[in-house]
Amino acid sequence: MDQSLKLWYKGDWAAYFGLLANNLTNLLTMISLLLFVVGFPEEIVYGRIVPGFGLGIFLASCCYFVFGYFLAKKTGRNDITALPSGPSAPSIFTVTFLVILPVFTETQNAEFAFSLALVWCLFEAMILIIGAFLGDTLRRIIPRTVLLSCLSGLGLLLLAMNPMLQSFETPLVAFVVLIIIFINWFGKSPIFAKIPTGFLLLAAGTILAWVFGLQSPEAITASLHGLGFNPPTLHIDSWISGIPHALPYLASAVPLGLANYIFDLENIESAHAAGDPYKTRQVMLANGISSSIGACFGNPYPVTVYIGHAGWKSMGAGLGYSIATGLSMLIISLFGLGSFLLAIIPVAAIVPILVYVGIVTANQVVRETPKLEVPVIFVCLFPWIGNWALSLANNVLTSAGTTGAKVTAEAMSHHGVYYNGMIHLGNGAPISSLLWGCLAIFSIKDQPIRAAIAAGIAALLSLFGIIHSGAVGFAQPALMPFFYSYLMVGGLFIIKYMMDYKAKAKEDKNTTTIEESA
Repeated sequence: MDQSLKLWYKGDWAAYFGLLANNLTNLLTMISLLLFVVGFPEEIVYGRIVPGFGLGIFLASCCYFVFGYFLAKKTGRNDITALPSGPSAPSIFTVTFLVILPVFTETQNAEFAFSLALVWCLFEAMILIIGAFLGDTLRRIIPRTVLLSCLSGLGLLLLAMNPMLQSFETPLVAFVVLIIIFINWFGKSPIFAKIPTGFLLLAAGTILAWVFGLQSPEAITASLHGLGFNPPTLHIDSWISGIPHALPYLASAVPLGLANYIFDLENIESAHAAGDPYKTRQVMLANGISSSIGACFGNPYPVTVYIGHAGWKSMGAGLGYSIATGLSMLIISLFGLGSFLLAIIPVAAIVPILVYVGIVTANQVVRETPKLEVPVIFVCLFPWIGNWALSLANNVLTSAGTTGAKVTAEAMSHHGVYYNGMIHLGNGAPISSLLWGCLAIFSIKDQPIRAAIAAGIAALLSLFGIIHSGAVGFAQPALMPFFYSYLMVGGLFIIKYMMDYKAKAKEDKNTTTIEESA
């Protein structure tokens, strides 16, 4: 290995703060949902779930650090960037609202709801472990343009869009931070070049927030109440007791498990495109095993490869930022420091970093995509746009104390809000984005048999409610039009194949006749 390899580079500071902010945001979101929406006991949230949450992230970070170290050793390179890790953000909402909330509401038994959630997490971890042995095959089958295009949608809509909205809510802080990012990370002539940009961003944002009165000393005082040491403890009995009762809730784990599987594939492909060829099987096994151990220690939320490797690499990050983030999350989770840190450092100083990572992730597919395949990028974006719009619409309706069913999709359509379209386009976005990307690229490259297979898979997934639906279920009436439509699309591609075959046979026959005449 190159002797110049270091475990910490200047770029690791920025990557560390950005990834830590993302993880912290998810941690605080999870705590808020469990305490204030579900009404879960603080003893279970702070005493069991949060320590296990930190442990799972730390274990995955250690694995990614080791993978990066040995990749650097194998290649003799000193510019390897470790993969980023964190909790699966969609799982935080899915496990909370589809498992913990309904079970706790019905039974008022927090222990029972907790045990079912642990079984759910283990089941999803098994999907990743089993899928680890298929990942490389799928990466060879699915074109790179499709994988990176799906990831660009994830980066722009799920990672960068809300931080950009938050930035425009607090322009006094965020605008200066955004411009420093543009100058130092996108430009070639950095300002205050001797100061690590990550530290500069946080320092500038924090000073501006306190100067303009956007941070409160009272918030620091309030955050001190959450401090205390809570080590992770084994909860084998809890998830064993939940196994006999978990089956009705495991159906929701299948689409989300597949979605996390796709996330991992896309992020590993992104790392390959950036020059860091990590082994798919190793990474997915690390995620599955880390999630399983986390569940055994009380964490019902699986970990995954986080989006943003290309962004962190562009900052000059190496191996250190990933394990430093994992260790920080473990310490924060054990001592309850999350609220305290965010009481000092404003979120508005941090979220522009996530905007940058989302932009770099989307830009990667533009650089890597041949001109003929560029339309695929935009096709893959639509399900993610639908997913974001659906989440936004549902949040607005919930804030107004109502639901889409009460308002009715027909009433919303009269005002240009196509709610049913958002439901069908947005649900299952990770998988439907991938499938529509395949349909588009196989159409462009004239590969009708591959396209027909993609349409057949889409039809099957629609039949079981894994895509285009908010709930898994066989042959749901609302989804049957999608099932039939995908079958027709598959039939169209087969007709195309037969027509091409006949045309080629006729052309070959004419060529042979001409050659014989000559």
